Amino acid sequence: MDVTISELERWLDEPESEHLEFKEARSNYHFEKLAKYCAALANEGGGKFILGVTDKRPRNVVGTAAFAEPGRTVASLVQRLRLNVECDEVVHPSGRVLVFHIPPRPLGGPVQFEGAYWGRAGDELCPLSAEQLRRIFDESGPDYSSEPNPRASLDDLDRDLSMRFQDLWLRKSGNHGLSELPGAQLLEDAELVADGHPTNAALILLGNRSVLGRCLGQAELIYEYRTSEASLHFQQRIEFRSGFLGHLDDLWNAINLRNEIVQYSEGFFVRDIPAFNEGVVREAVLNALTHRDYRLSGSIFVRQFPKRLEIVSPGGFPPGITAANMLWRQSPRNRRLADACAKCGLVERSGQGANRMFEETVKEGKPWPDFTGTDNYQVSLTLRGEIQNPEFLRFLAKIDRERLARFTTQDLLILDSIQRKDRIAEELQPRVPHLLEEGIIERIGRGRGAQLILSRGLYRFMGKSGVYTRQRGLDRETNKMLLLRHIERNAADGSGLAELQQVLPALSRFQVQKLIQELKSEGRIHVWPLSARRGARWYPAST
Repeated sequence: MDVTISELERWLDEPESEHLEFKEARSNYHFEKLAKYCAALANEGGGKFILGVTDKRPRNVVGTAAFAEPGRTVASLVQRLRLNVECDEVVHPSGRVLVFHIPPRPLGGPVQFEGAYWGRAGDELCPLSAEQLRRIFDESGPDYSSEPNPRASLDDLDRDLSMRFQDLWLRKSGNHGLSELPGAQLLEDAELVADGHPTNAALILLGNRSVLGRCLGQAELIYEYRTSEASLHFQQRIEFRSGFLGHLDDLWNAINLRNEIVQYSEGFFVRDIPAFNEGVVREAVLNALTHRDYRLSGSIFVRQFPKRLEIVSPGGFPPGITAANMLWRQSPRNRRLADACAKCGLVERSGQGANRMFEETVKEGKPWPDFTGTDNYQVSLTLRGEIQNPEFLRFLAKIDRERLARFTTQDLLILDSIQRKDRIAEELQPRVPHLLEEGIIERIGRGRGAQLILSRGLYRFMGKSGVYTRQRGLDRETNKMLLLRHIERNAADGSGLAELQQVLPALSRFQVQKLIQELKSEGRIHVWPLSARRGARWYPAST
């Protein structure tokens, strides 16, 4: 995979997580322990096992002499684990580093080594629990939504909803022949009927209240409104227990009834933005509908507050999906239900709903959809209505539609992260070179100390050239202050150039020398002896 030094240094700054594991292994490392960690990482979705790096932050490369022939080590891992493990040998200035790339386990198949299925608990290895194994084995089970429900008949489907499904499918497909099909044939063609019985997908979308109460009581959505974040009691509660196709509009009307308007000024104009974007809310609710685990007895809850909307659905993310990869990986838990929703235009088969949610929140200057609170038993999504970035909102408003349409979801998230001064997520990094090449963003510094800022052209476009100049200037002044602080702390013995380079490892020798000369010309430091080219020491001006 050819890991570069800059990629390695970026990982050093990241917290150790379910996808990253660091070990020093200065002299050696046991193969059995390596294999167990590879199995554990595979069982947790794949990741990287890195040798030759301290495992506590701030991390440093210390080098490793372990596994002198990585190719033989990888061959043994592949043979023992049945995983396509790969390894990169990185020659870092501070020592040799080995990066093992571990793919995710196969769907429904946990990886074992020496008779145990391994996982991690903090810094320790431990066998997976019985509950964790059950969830993994269940992944390869049948699609629950495609199963016919033997306790239900076609008479249990709401006739009006079935006709609406037919109309929406015709409108989406443009196939006017659908209007001639009898109702039973239409549902069979939509794969909503099997063995003469409606499938669970058909009941969820088109079932009447009676059949859902009798056969599928968990296919229920409960809406609650509270006047404040601290309120324990709801002021309104609506229980939707009928075919979902009939109450999506009713749910939105209930939300929109208390949908506050947020205003922001753009020159002489004032723009109104609703706290909750209809498209974002619909996509969030439809995701809950198509991805929840209907084998669990809980209901979907939609809880509204004046500036926050919370959607909680039973069951964690579908297998292989996380909050980090959901934008570019799709795995519908209820495929038959998702296909039926796609046929009538409620969702896209391509899984672009999550992308739209993130794009619209960025374009409205709001916080990203937040999945904090999600675990193995529920997905919790929070949408916030406050505009937090009006400057970025004004910038997007000035971009012509054609140029804005060329920004991918990842591009918008990168730009938003930069202007918020947040760390750019690992999954977004592959788009950074493209934005640099297009001149949309710029990089300041090198290596671990490098920073990304919006380009001079974008700031000029926004009429904020001074902000760009200040950002570059502050970076330079910050580096000079770090050098000066080190020189002052070592006033007694002086500071050599090699030490000062260690203060700013992201800069080249020439860049550090240039900053030192600026401090000297400003009268803040001096050098002794004056004539020495090598071995000269720098001192504060006061000594």
